[in-house]
Amino acid sequence: MLKVSQDRTHLYSGKSRLWMNPYAEAQPRRAIEIASVWLTVYPDAIIAPEGCTVLGALAHEALWRRLSEIGVQGVHTGPIKQSGGIRGNAFTPSVDGNFDRISFDVDPLLGTEQELVQMSRMAAAHNAVTIDDLIPSHTGKGADFRLAELGHGAYPGLYHMVEIREEDWDVLPDVPAGKDAINLLPAVCDELKHRHYIVGQLQRVIFFEPGVKETDWSVTPPITGVDGKTRRWVYLHYFKEGQPSLNWLDPSFAAQQMILGDALYTLDCLGARGLRLDANGFLGVEIRAQDTAWSESHPLSITGNQIIGGMIRKAGGFSFQELNLTLDDIAQMSKGGADLSYDFITRPAYQHALLTGDTEFLRLMLHQMHAFHIDPASLIHALQNHDELTVELVHFWTLHAHDMFMYKGQTLPGAILREHIREEIYERLSGEHAPYNLRFVTNGISCTTVSLITAALGIRDLDTVEEADIALIQKIHLLLVMYNAMQPGVVAISGWDLVGALPLPGESVAERMQDGDTRWIHRGGYDLASLDPDATESVRGMPRARALYGSLDTQLERSDSFASSVKKLLAVRQAYAIASSKQILVPDVASPGLLVMVHELPAGRGIQITALNFGRETISEELVLSGFTPGPVVDMINETVEGDLTEDGRLMINLDPYEALCLRIVNSGGHV
Repeated sequence: MLKVSQDRTHLYSGKSRLWMNPYAEAQPRRAIEIASVWLTVYPDAIIAPEGCTVLGALAHEALWRRLSEIGVQGVHTGPIKQSGGIRGNAFTPSVDGNFDRISFDVDPLLGTEQELVQMSRMAAAHNAVTIDDLIPSHTGKGADFRLAELGHGAYPGLYHMVEIREEDWDVLPDVPAGKDAINLLPAVCDELKHRHYIVGQLQRVIFFEPGVKETDWSVTPPITGVDGKTRRWVYLHYFKEGQPSLNWLDPSFAAQQMILGDALYTLDCLGARGLRLDANGFLGVEIRAQDTAWSESHPLSITGNQIIGGMIRKAGGFSFQELNLTLDDIAQMSKGGADLSYDFITRPAYQHALLTGDTEFLRLMLHQMHAFHIDPASLIHALQNHDELTVELVHFWTLHAHDMFMYKGQTLPGAILREHIREEIYERLSGEHAPYNLRFVTNGISCTTVSLITAALGIRDLDTVEEADIALIQKIHLLLVMYNAMQPGVVAISGWDLVGALPLPGESVAERMQDGDTRWIHRGGYDLASLDPDATESVRGMPRARALYGSLDTQLERSDSFASSVKKLLAVRQAYAIASSKQILVPDVASPGLLVMVHELPAGRGIQITALNFGRETISEELVLSGFTPGPVVDMINETVEGDLTEDGRLMINLDPYEALCLRIVNSGGHV
């Protein structure tokens, strides 16, 4: 990958095309003007007819007709480049669902580059764009890493790897036969730090698993290099052993060359308009004498992301980050880095609200978001994606562990509040109450949106779900869509959401979960456009998930289906440009299950109010919204009059259990 990137630089050096766009500052509202409704797919889950590839299915005209009808403006493909590793002369499979890239080429098991370009063209024909992936923090163990192990050229500079002198090999564990590395125990990391080799243990161990990954460092066996010298390397991997971390401050600047080359080629040649920056918060690591290494909130991550985000904007694209860190980090890294950020701020909070029927923690997080001057229009408000439901709540664990927060009438330190919220989520969403959802190491819980809802409803056995249950599940699912869609920013809905997917039985993906990665249960196969209704598994062998709603074809024939309802509310969102609105108020309320968000619509279109009932009880509550011009209040989706905002700012909100309303104050002059 490094060599390919270096060879491509002549296409840009000395040319004028990279000076035609502003690039220094993030441009979130420009990005949502390009595409504010996204479909997120996961390549391994795509079902296609025999002889058709994953990319062939995603480029199918029948699919795009349905997506366009619903209102989808962008498709995030997920990781589609060749991933895994190389051992000898053979390729090895991915260790992390294709997030261990080893080539810029399209994975031949997913399709061809020509099919990817065709997908981008099909999207453009339906007024949509495609969004690809960039992984700036690590690679797989492909040719680049193997060349680094051999000590060849600039390749060791790509990675955060350190040669251990032979006289210190006694500290290192032996690598078992058949393996190419072994994880280091904490005591070994401490000793290597003492001997001035590495920066030591990091602030947290992502994917921690006893006996599998206890630190972020692994060691190779003795390897004879191209110069005839035998070396043992200790290398950093924030994630799994097969995902060596890139070094963003090596004098060779090899990592920058490789990642920027990937970005430009994807935008220029593969047809993508946007790029996800995956794990982009882990580009800096630094030694600290008396503590763990400085590996989060590091300034080098900010600098690195400004370089990446700026280059993408220079080429006319946009980027977004999946940054599960503190609000401080999200705010800081958004200034000149990625244009959009995944909404890890309120995503676990709205799921907590559903599980408990109480929105207080959700309102707390919305208020925190505004306190850190994070515009909700810069966020991607999402339902399910390929990852687990994360409940790390990093904001309250690191920088703000000792800050005090008001919750349930008590003032609690951040660390205590975090543990309380985590315990409530774990208890209601997994274990005895919902055995079909599985814990994912220390990060969170593997589940689908539908199985989040069934857990909230107290359904223990998914085999007992019947038509009456499905109607209620669909109603709650639409509540969650309303929360994400009826506020500024991007709304992202997955293929699993659109078909109403349930998680797979653990035994059906047991082989994939041997390393403890339970996320495979919520990555079941689906067929959005009924391209092969009889198929039992995806192109990549994932068993077909039970789909409560069915394909888009069957759903769009019924006006009361999930997809038809989503289509209707997205049409309202588009007509009133809610994605580009400004959130001006999240008022305190008396009813535990009630959440209200108030937005100023663009172009003088007035005031929009999103009101949601996350609880089982009927709500009838009078709000006081001071400073707004009075007028009739209409239901924007059903086009009915719901009451009036009075001269003194009073508005009555009436909501059935799990009901949501999208309201507009007619003739409102805005917030005065």
